[in-house]
Amino acid sequence: MKKVAFYTLGCKLNYSETSTIGRIFQERGFEKVEFTDSPDIYVINTCSVTDNADKKCRKIVKEALKHSPNAFITIVGCYAQLKPKEISEIPGVDAVLGAAEKFQLVDILETFEKKDKAEIYASPISEANTFYNSYSFGDRTRTFLKVQDGCDYSCSFCTIPLARGNSRSDSIDNVVRSAGEIAESGVKEIVLTGVNTGDFGIQDGKRVETFFELVKELDKVEGIDRFRISSIEPNLLKDEIISFVAQSNRFMPHFHVPLQSGSNKVLKLMRRRYQRELYADRVATIKQLMPHCCIGVDVIVGFPGETEEDFLETYNFLNELDVSYLHVFPYSERENTLAPEMPDKVTNKDRNRRADMLRILSEKKKRNFYEQNIGHEFNVLFEDDVKDGLMEGWTENYVRVVAKYDPVLVNETRHVRLTQLNPAGLMEAEETYQELLKH
Repeated sequence: MKKVAFYTLGCKLNYSETSTIGRIFQERGFEKVEFTDSPDIYVINTCSVTDNADKKCRKIVKEALKHSPNAFITIVGCYAQLKPKEISEIPGVDAVLGAAEKFQLVDILETFEKKDKAEIYASPISEANTFYNSYSFGDRTRTFLKVQDGCDYSCSFCTIPLARGNSRSDSIDNVVRSAGEIAESGVKEIVLTGVNTGDFGIQDGKRVETFFELVKELDKVEGIDRFRISSIEPNLLKDEIISFVAQSNRFMPHFHVPLQSGSNKVLKLMRRRYQRELYADRVATIKQLMPHCCIGVDVIVGFPGETEEDFLETYNFLNELDVSYLHVFPYSERENTLAPEMPDKVTNKDRNRRADMLRILSEKKKRNFYEQNIGHEFNVLFEDDVKDGLMEGWTENYVRVVAKYDPVLVNETRHVRLTQLNPAGLMEAEETYQELLKH
């Protein structure tokens, strides 16, 4: 029995796909092992969004060869679709598979015999038009369930449409069926993932269903206590979705809504499909219906044409906005996008300085959000990650709670009152019905 190990870079969607590819291997008689267990085969799932994709890929290949010098190394994922030839020249790489091929890699590679040079199987992205059902399994307490793939938007900084193709979705019936399978496995929380999750409903190039319809059907699935929406564009986060989540027992009061810039001028340069006023309206609607709702924000700084005044406009906009945390990215150039050709580049020094300012703001926002929740009661779903005798869990509204490790608590929900922040910035709590959670 050949042994196979996996490594995933990037987003939750990548994790769901890696897990599914892993199950395909296991169904074919391969043994799934840890990265360090001298596997015969490595599958590395790459990302093109994060910085230094090439550098990270090379480093992981190098590390893999340390643990298993004769292993067959396969690279898949967004970076593999965008730069197959470049990746094939990395020492140690045996095969590169693009977006249309990655789920067939066991059939394509079959014997996993090393050749004199790396093999490339990467069709034009126009051929990546099939939706492959995926969900993570066995990796953690919560599961990432892929409901949508690809993107029809054309933001001037983004390579995702080039790496994943046009927007396409699973059907509601299939997603509900997958949620049922996940429930039977004992998992209690599902995070809905996609490239443009709110655009769910396109099949064979036509819109046949909507994300709101999906949310309503998933809310009926027995056995799943919690659903979260991983990320949703502000223009697709409709009032009906917010209102439904507000009264739902299964969909959690937690939204991650990309902003990218608080300057309308920069949003236009980015080719985003909304202005800051719409974003502020979405946040106000959420907070009106769910005062304790957690709202996360993606923001890019240092985009071409972003002056210091534009950045300060973004900073002040976010400072005044009732949001809970920020994911901050200094702009980085991507080939075959419009942005690198734009004038008025921002220096790397200024990009990093602006990013640091927003990261400090994010810490203040997060602490303020946590402090607002002290004294309130929530349900915490505890996970199986244990560090220094402590375990962690999450409230419905995504407050991270720490407690003394108790094996009975793993994948269990407890009703608690949030009491105080510890020195690490994590929330402590006491059970309201049972003994105090000791720290």
